[in-house]
Amino acid sequence: MRSVTGVAVLVCTLAAGRAVAEDWEQVSTGDIAIKARPYTAVTGGREVWAEGVLPVTLQDVQTALTEHDNFRLFMPYVTESRLLARGADGARVTYTRLDFPLISDRDYVLRVLDLPVLDAEGKQVAFHQKWTPDNSTLPERAGVVRLRHNQGSWYFTPRAEGGVHFVYRFIVEPGGSIPGFLAGVGQKDAVEATVRGVEKRALKLAADRAQAK
Repeated sequence: MRSVTGVAVLVCTLAAGRAVAEDWEQVSTGDIAIKARPYTAVTGGREVWAEGVLPVTLQDVQTALTEHDNFRLFMPYVTESRLLARGADGARVTYTRLDFPLISDRDYVLRVLDLPVLDAEGKQVAFHQKWTPDNSTLPERAGVVRLRHNQGSWYFTPRAEGGVHFVYRFIVEPGGSIPGFLAGVGQKDAVEATVRGVEKRALKLAADRAQAK
C-alpha cells in the first residue's frame, strides 16, 4: 500500500504552470540536487530542476528512456505505458497512466523527441530528450483525469571518469481537484524516485547485455 506522504510529494511535483522570474529554491543538495521555483499559471505551481551523476552508460540510459512500453516496469506510479504513433520527424507519441491512492488516476499523452547530440565527426557526445503535450491524439478516458500541461526534458552527458551527468527538468499541472494537505508537501521524494527508477533500469539493461555475450 502506498503512503499518503508518497502521494503528497508526487502531487506537489505535478503542480506546475507558467514560470515567473524568481530565483530557484534549493530543495535538496544530496546525490540528486533538486531546485524549484514558482509558476503562476497554476496555484502553488512549481518548475523543478534536478541534476546529478548516475553510474550508467549513455547507451543504457538512452535505451531506458526510449522504450516507452517498458516505463510501467520501472517508473514510479506508472501502471500503463504505450507507444501510440511515430511522426515523420521521428517524434514518438506516447500514452502514460498513473495510479495514486486517495486521488483519481491521472494520464497524459506526449509528443517525445529523442535528440542524440553529435560532434563534428558524427560521434554521439550527449543525449537530449524533450516532450510536450499532444492531447488531441487520444480522447480522455472515463474516471481518469487528463494532465493537459506536461513538458520537460532530460539531458545526459558522459563523464571521462565514468557514468553520466544528467539534468532533468519539467513543468506539469496536477489536473482535477487536489486536497490542500497533499499539495503542501515537497517534491523531493518523487523526483528522486523517478531518477532512481531510470538508473535501475539502465543498470539492468547493462547487466542483461553483459550476460548475453
